[in-house]
Amino acid sequence: MHHRPYLSRRTVLAAGSATLFAPAIVRGASRPLKIGVLGDYGTGRDLGGPGSVVAAKLAVEDFGGSAGDRAIEIVAADHQNKPDVASTIARTWFDNDGVEAITDLAVSSVALVVAALAQQKQRSVLISGGATSDLTGKDCSPYTSHWADDTYALSAGLANTLVAHHGKKWYFLAVDYAFGTAMLRDGSRAVTAAGGQVVGSQRYPFGTSDFSSYLLAAQSSGADLVALASTGADTVNLIKQAAEFGLRDQGQGLVGMLTFLADIHTVGLETAQGMFVASEYYWNDDDASRAFGQRYFKQQQRMPTKLQAATYASVVHYLKAVQATKSDDALTLNKTMKSMPVDFFGQPAHVRSDGRVIYDLGLYQVKTPKESVKPWDYYKRTETIAGDKAFRTLEEGGCRST
Repeated sequence: MHHRPYLSRRTVLAAGSATLFAPAIVRGASRPLKIGVLGDYGTGRDLGGPGSVVAAKLAVEDFGGSAGDRAIEIVAADHQNKPDVASTIARTWFDNDGVEAITDLAVSSVALVVAALAQQKQRSVLISGGATSDLTGKDCSPYTSHWADDTYALSAGLANTLVAHHGKKWYFLAVDYAFGTAMLRDGSRAVTAAGGQVVGSQRYPFGTSDFSSYLLAAQSSGADLVALASTGADTVNLIKQAAEFGLRDQGQGLVGMLTFLADIHTVGLETAQGMFVASEYYWNDDDASRAFGQRYFKQQQRMPTKLQAATYASVVHYLKAVQATKSDDALTLNKTMKSMPVDFFGQPAHVRSDGRVIYDLGLYQVKTPKESVKPWDYYKRTETIAGDKAFRTLEEGGCRST
């Protein structure tokens, strides 16, 4: 079920944006630096949405409201999970509203269309939501940096460890749009390369509520692990219904290929316990992660997802490039971002020449209710996957546009 959009359709399409936060400091008469947060306020509302706007605002606060002597403004809108709506908003922002960079872009099909438009308009996109690895492969752009953990990392990183220790036979349930296509492709390749076997797969329409037939097929497949290439409400429904069908009780494990902390919070540990997930950020990993998590919690009364954390990190790095160059040229800024080290919540990271942000990836297992000792204490880290092992190499991606 879709939630009511955070911004009305009339507001989004007529105005193109809503300025949610005025600059904290106004200096001089130069035009403001506008950053757009274009997210999903429907089924993925808790994953990014309003929380991504809060994360971007926290990044702006770190700079005192200005960068390169320009006041910073955050504008935000709901793309409604529709590439055509996202394209209309982004075009209005670029052409009429002076927006110079867009972040969040949850849903791969949305990220792809906005990234293509940004290349045409010579503006920056800081993708913290869309996960397809095509964004740094065949659809790469010198104006794109990809901050979300992508379909290659979320499959190869998971498969190598899980095939070796938790099950060689896999069954995939994948949503039928760009993300699911990429995840099924990358995941199947990774499982096979790790010595495992894909015993079956099914595609389902986005927004499906009854997964009975899909889960029965997975249950009867003989798979050791059932991998969910899903997002938002689909993931929540799949986890709940997998528990109802007793997959865990009969020895089948669940793998959340793109599962968020908010999903686990929604379904609860009793239902999600034992599930495997991968993430670039978890609020309770270390002091730096906890510091940001607690800062965010004061604003939202919930811990940030990895999408919201990546939005914060991407905006901080972009503003550092603006501060360093005092330029408004997107190509200059993106080259500068690639030349500067990234502080990814205290962990070293960097933006590669194809725009892929390289950092270590955590493999986690969802805790049992007894293992959880405080609110939002949901994950236990089982392995750290080094960035150069988690992400596809530059040569494998085949990017030719940078």
